[in-house]
Amino acid sequence: MELLRLLTRLGMVVALLMLLSARPAWADTSGEPIYAPACHAASGLNTGLDAMRPRAAWTCDGTGWRSDVPAVWLRFEAASWKDGELPRRFFTRNARFRSITFHAIDADGAVRSLALTEADGNPFPAGPVFELPLPAITPETATLIARIEAPHSVPMLTEARVTHDLRHADWSQVDMMLLAFVAGMLILPLLFDISFFLVLRERFVVLHAAMVTAMMTYVLAAGGLASAFVTLPVAMIAVTGALSWAVGVGISALFLASFLERGAQSPAMRQVTIATGWFTMFVPGFFALQLDATQRFDDVGYFITFMPAIIVISAAVIEAILRGSRSARFLAMAWGPIIIASIERLLRGLGLHIAPSSHDQMLYVAIGIEVVVISLAIADRFLALRRERDAALTEAKMLEQLSARDSLTGLMNRRAIEARFDELLSQGFNTFALVDLDRFKMINDVHGHQVGDAALIACASAIRASGDRDSIAVRLGGEEFVVLLRGPRPIERAEALRQAIPMRIAKEVPGLDMPVTASMGVVVIDDADASKMAFAEFYARADALMYEAKASGRNRLCYERLTVFRSAPEGRRIKDERAA
Repeated sequence: MELLRLLTRLGMVVALLMLLSARPAWADTSGEPIYAPACHAASGLNTGLDAMRPRAAWTCDGTGWRSDVPAVWLRFEAASWKDGELPRRFFTRNARFRSITFHAIDADGAVRSLALTEADGNPFPAGPVFELPLPAITPETATLIARIEAPHSVPMLTEARVTHDLRHADWSQVDMMLLAFVAGMLILPLLFDISFFLVLRERFVVLHAAMVTAMMTYVLAAGGLASAFVTLPVAMIAVTGALSWAVGVGISALFLASFLERGAQSPAMRQVTIATGWFTMFVPGFFALQLDATQRFDDVGYFITFMPAIIVISAAVIEAILRGSRSARFLAMAWGPIIIASIERLLRGLGLHIAPSSHDQMLYVAIGIEVVVISLAIADRFLALRRERDAALTEAKMLEQLSARDSLTGLMNRRAIEARFDELLSQGFNTFALVDLDRFKMINDVHGHQVGDAALIACASAIRASGDRDSIAVRLGGEEFVVLLRGPRPIERAEALRQAIPMRIAKEVPGLDMPVTASMGVVVIDDADASKMAFAEFYARADALMYEAKASGRNRLCYERLTVFRSAPEGRRIKDERAA
C-alpha cells in the first residue's frame, strides 16, 4: 500500500511538472533553428490566399485552435528566421489531412506555391511526425503560409514547424531509446500471459494479452518507432495509433471487470464497466478512422468519448479498493499514471492545452509502469487463484475420501469398492471373502447399540490389523464386511483373519457375556478371466456360502474355487473353527 501511494504521488508530481513546463507551440524558444507559426486562422474551402492577407483574419495569441473547420492557415514570419538558416522542410504530428498548400510570399509580392497531398508525407524514423518539402525560400521571402485542408487533429496544427535541417526535428536518441525500451518491455507480459494461461485458463489473462498487444501497437505507431523499420503511409500510422489506443482502453475496462476478485464490484458497476469497454472500442474506435465524412467532428468526438472510460475505470477501481480488493490496489498503481497522462493528452487533443509532442513521453513512461505493475498483479492473482484451487481440490479430495469411507469404522464402503472393483480384479485381487458377525442383533438388543458399534469397530480393527498390501478391507453395512485378497494361500489367510475377530472384540469390548464369532463365505477365482465377473456376482456367491456356513453351525468358513467359463465350480467346502 505504501508503494501504491508513493508511485501515485510520483505520477502526479511528474504530470504537474510537465504541465508547468509546457510552453506554447506558437512561441518556440528552444534556440534551435526550428520555427513555429506566428499566427493561425480558419476558413472555408473556397477562401483564397488573397482573402488571408489582411492581418485581421489571423489569431496570433496562441488560442482558438480548431480542427473542425474545412481549412486551417498557418503563417510563419521571416523575421524569426536566423541568417543563413532559411527553412526548407515542414514537419508536424502524424495525422490525417486532405492536402497542404504552401505559399512563399516575397517582400515584392511574388508568390511561389507548392500543393501536396497526404500521400506525399514522409514519416520520420524517429518521432511521431512526418515532413514535407517547402517551395523555394529566399532571403527576400517575407512570409510562409501553409493552408491545411481538412485537418483531423489539433496537435497536428499546434505542433507544426519549419526548419532548414530535419536533424533538428528528430526526437533525441535518448527519447527513442526510451520508446524502444517501453516497446521491449511490452513483450515480457505477453510471454507471462502465455505461461499463465497454460496453467490457469482464466479469461483475464487473454484480455491482458490483447491489451498489451494494443499498447505495443500504439507505441510503435503513435511513437513513430515503426517508421524506423518499415515505411508506412502517414494515414496508416495516424489511424493505427489512434485506433489501437481506443481498442486498448476498451479492453482495459473488460480486463478490469474480469480481473477483480468476486464481490469487488457491485453488479451495477460491473455492467457499466463492461458496457464502457465495448463503447470505447467502437465509438472512439470509429472516430479514430478519421474518415473524410467525419472530419468536422471526429477529432473532438474521439477525445470526448474517452471521458466515460476515464471516469468509469477510475470509479470502478476506487469502489473495488473500498471493498477491500487487493487486485484493485495494483490496478490503481498501474493505471494512475496512465490516467493522468491520458488527461494531459486529451486536453492537448481538444486544444485546451498546448505543448510539444515530447509530452507524449509521459504517456509512454506511464505505459512502462503499467506493464511492470500489471504483470506483478497478474502473478499475484495467479498465486491467489492457485491457492484457492489447491484448497478446493484438497477439500474435494477430503470429501471424496469421506464419501468413500465408512464413518464408523473408517474402512472403505460399498460405493468405493464397487467403483474400483474391476481395477482391483485386474490387479490380482481374485479372492472375495464376505464376513458376517454371528448373532449380532442379540448384542444390540441386550447391550445396546453403543456396545454393538464398539464390536463393529473392533471387528474392523481386527480385519485392518491382519491386512497388508495384498488385502483390502471393506464394510458393506450393518455387520457385513468384505476382504479382498490376492497372492498365495488365500483360504488360510482368510481363516486366520476370521479367527482374529472374536479375540479382538473380546479384548476391546469388555462386558460381553458371550464370544462374538464370525462366519465367512469365500470365493476364489483361479482364472485370468475373473475380470468378466461383476461385483454383484461375487457378492451373491459369497453371500450364499456365508449363509451355508451359518446353517452349518456358524463360526466357520465356507469357500469354493471357480474357473470362469471353463469348468463347473469345485465342490463347496466348509472349514469350521474346530477343524482349523
